[in-house]
Amino acid sequence: MRVLGIDPGLRNLGWGVIDVAGNRLSHVANGVCHSQGDDLANRLCNLHQQLTRIIEQYAPQTAAVEQTFVNNNGAATLKLGQARGIALLVPAQAGLDVGEYAPNAVKKTVVGVGHADKAQISHMVKMQLPGAAIAGPDAADALAIAICHAFHVGAAARLKEAQRA
Repeated sequence: MRVLGIDPGLRNLGWGVIDVAGNRLSHVANGVCHSQGDDLANRLCNLHQQLTRIIEQYAPQTAAVEQTFVNNNGAATLKLGQARGIALLVPAQAGLDVGEYAPNAVKKTVVGVGHADKAQISHMVKMQLPGAAIAGPDAADALAIAICHAFHVGAAARLKEAQRA
């Protein structure tokens, strides 16, 4: 199974692609989509185009997106929500199922604690995907989201199989 993880951001949208075979994970690619300018509509369109190209190039079978946390700046939260809409829309347009995970769930799955910092996340992603050259913190977060999704999809499949037995 090929999984695309997306860490939504209006200026920097992290993405990471992994392959999953049973319990084995392997790195495929990662990067950051950068939007330019101050016009919100054009920035969202630019993110849409870049993410569409990534899906066309790497052909994931499923995707996962980090849920938005609400912060004190309402305007910033709304803008992040719009970028998250693009992160949900593009994989859905490609016919992919899209999982959504709270930031603490991603951290707990990958690091073991729900309040890990970015350095801990990056370190654990590198441990689980040896040899991966990670394009930055946003890409590391996206790979962590993909790993979290792979774990949860695998656990759901194992539960379903156990219920049939």
